[in-house]
Amino acid sequence: MNVLIIDNYDSFTFNLYQYVGEILQTLDSDEEASVIVKRNNEITLADVEAMNLDRIIISPGPGSPDDPAYFGICSEVIETLGKTVPLLGVCLGMQGIAHVFGGDVVRASVPMHGKVSSIRHDNSGIYQGLPQELEIMRYHSLMVKADTIPSCLTITSVVANDSRAELSFAESALTGDEIMGLAHKEYPIQGVQFHPESFATEGAKRLLSNFLLQV
Repeated sequence: MNVLIIDNYDSFTFNLYQYVGEILQTLDSDEEASVIVKRNNEITLADVEAMNLDRIIISPGPGSPDDPAYFGICSEVIETLGKTVPLLGVCLGMQGIAHVFGGDVVRASVPMHGKVSSIRHDNSGIYQGLPQELEIMRYHSLMVKADTIPSCLTITSVVANDSRAELSFAESALTGDEIMGLAHKEYPIQGVQFHPESFATEGAKRLLSNFLLQV
């Protein structure tokens, strides 16, 4: 299995690298596994296409996904390779997924840096086998604007709010519960606003294993 992590100049990227490497070491397979980290401005789309990848992870990072100075090659990778290669966007990476498909990324009303929240999720994809009210670590000052989510994307998790627990994720997001996860309805693209590589995120390795090992 070949995994590429595109580094958006973030200090958490090598935590992702370590987790992914540890998960791949558990594979009962003769197939070699490799994890490659490349910064977002040191490779081209052609370089990425030539890597024969099985998975792509787009890391967290500073700035906004609409600015190539911060997001580099990532928008092209999402738009082109995300159609066929399973792709996970983390924090800035998820915001980039929303941006590429037509959603808006705006400043959050309250910056969340080093804050733990609980989420409710759809029990599918990366969330399979994980409990509800999952505690996750957040480091972000931008967020995906709920009323701009394009029809090709679905909300897979939101910040848990007991008073709105019976609402759909879309309804919950529109009433103020921030979006914590997205997935494309047709392509193998998923994203999380939180940091699964943080020690404070519950079930982090299970979530990443779901992404890496699901067919």
